Amino acid sequence: MADLLWYQYALIGLIFAWSGFVRTSLGFGGAVLALPFLLLVVDEPLLFLPIIAIQLLIFSSWIAWRGHRQLRAASGSTAPESNIDWRYLTKALKIMIVPKLIGVVGLLTLPGNIMTTVIFVIVIVYGASYALNKPFRSQSKTLDCVLLALGGYVSGTSLIGAPLIVSVFASHVAKHQLRDTLFVLWFILVVIKMVSFVIAGVDLQLIHQLWLLPCALVGHLLGERVHRYMLSADASLFFRVLGVVLILVSVVGLITGMG
Repeated sequence: MADLLWYQYALIGLIFAWSGFVRTSLGFGGAVLALPFLLLVVDEPLLFLPIIAIQLLIFSSWIAWRGHRQLRAASGSTAPESNIDWRYLTKALKIMIVPKLIGVVGLLTLPGNIMTTVIFVIVIVYGASYALNKPFRSQSKTLDCVLLALGGYVSGTSLIGAPLIVSVFASHVAKHQLRDTLFVLWFILVVIKMVSFVIAGVDLQLIHQLWLLPCALVGHLLGERVHRYMLSADASLFFRVLGVVLILVSVVGLITGMG
């Protein structure tokens, strides 16, 4: 990123603040809702994915640890109920692990322009589901397995499989456990991704964390407030607007890529 202009750096910083905000407020989506904007600035997925992955490791660990501490403080002397559904998490990982590894190989072998197109198309599908207020919902055990496997594969290719995975977890994990359970899942999946990056010799862009981590932290702190509000409020309007924005940005990205 050394040859970027000043306004490109500013846009990237704002997008990472947005990523931190979305990740913390929703419990997912920090990558899927940031990548389309980032790719409009610099059309190189492997430039941004290591940065997003490292931030996800940091903030998912922090949120899960804070959630555990708050639960212990609220329970007093009694043994606190876990804020993580380990049973369903283990079950889901058994389904997702092989597609995840296949997706990782796909990311490291496919050309960048193809991966960019794939990412934009996937985001358009997600955006349409949000805009129509019809998010992905699993209705059977077979569909559960299909969505988890597909989510694992997409997560392996680009870290944006969260909406598919969340559609299943939301049906099986209690609301108060959902966010922290998802963050443990993201941590595990991203560790696999980071190992593949290191083995393949991908530049992790560590120097850029010095200024992008504070940007993400600002978004994270704002996201914490919004998350508390969303637990008791109807967030359908937020998702509809978000879906329309995602579709517009992705369509512009596809048109720009073709030109």
